[in-house]
Amino acid sequence: MATSELIEKFVFIFILFAVTLGIAAYATYFERKVAAWFQDRIGPDRAGPFGILQPLADGAKLFVKEDFIPERAEKWLFILGPGIAMFTALMTGSVIPWGKDLDLFGQSVQLQVADVNIGILFIMGFLSIGVYGIMIGGWASNNKYSLYGAIRASSQMISYELAMGICVITIVMLSGSLSLRNIVEEQHGMNWNIFYQPLGFIIFFVCALAETNRAPFDLPECESELIGGYHTEYGSMKMGFYLFAEYVALFTSSAVISVLFFGGYNFPGMDYFSGNTLALLGVLAMFTKTFFFVFVFMWIRWTLPRFRFDQLMHLGWKSLIPISLFNLLITAIIIAIKEGWFN
Repeated sequence: MATSELIEKFVFIFILFAVTLGIAAYATYFERKVAAWFQDRIGPDRAGPFGILQPLADGAKLFVKEDFIPERAEKWLFILGPGIAMFTALMTGSVIPWGKDLDLFGQSVQLQVADVNIGILFIMGFLSIGVYGIMIGGWASNNKYSLYGAIRASSQMISYELAMGICVITIVMLSGSLSLRNIVEEQHGMNWNIFYQPLGFIIFFVCALAETNRAPFDLPECESELIGGYHTEYGSMKMGFYLFAEYVALFTSSAVISVLFFGGYNFPGMDYFSGNTLALLGVLAMFTKTFFFVFVFMWIRWTLPRFRFDQLMHLGWKSLIPISLFNLLITAIIIAIKEGWFN
């Protein structure tokens, strides 16, 4: 790789890292505002105009709080847990295409950190690793409530990854590629996968709620039973990493849903534009779709009650997995008929 290309990648990685962390920080602000809207109250309004400096105040508070480690905790694993959670959450964004290539100063700039030909497998792989951050943190805390939360999180995430993976297979069958950019390009204009896989989208969306531990699937950290769940013993920025990882995962999950089912950076009438105008409008379309799903995630959190754990596992194993397998079978039959395999 040439030096200029390497510098370009580093710059884009830094920008994406900063944007992702900024969005994760202000997602906490918007979550509070959405909650206030649903509950007919004001929400943050003291720190800065309309409370927009509240995330900065929260970040400063986390940095200056005492950073402690429980006496009987496994020290190095206790430190490693939040790092794994944050690392895996950030890495999933590295293969997401945010738009078409930009032409800057006569040089083509790709709006994607890494266009790997197994992009969706890369994301699923890091999702499966993310459970270790939660499990290690809960176990290393030497607290039974933290351990219960970690066990719930691991069983929940592993269970719902199965149905999610089956839905991904149907998308791969439709596009004929594991590359996220190829999947987006196959949905040119309004040829979005949601029109062909509405059931797959519903299953994938429900699984994304469970994978991010969002309500009504937030049993790993439900206060009524487990105090704070797997991060009960954490304070300062170690706890901040767990909280940030949840919101980063919320943002990247919304982006992946947009890519797989809603065309990514494609939008109606895109053939009337070209060059940088097309690229910038594509970026705008991608972020609009992503932020819409972030809002829907928040909407559901403040609308639906929490499941019991047995209901959660029943839904995953006895409902979503069989339905996703049925959807896969129907998709395979339709593709086979179109391809003329039965002739």
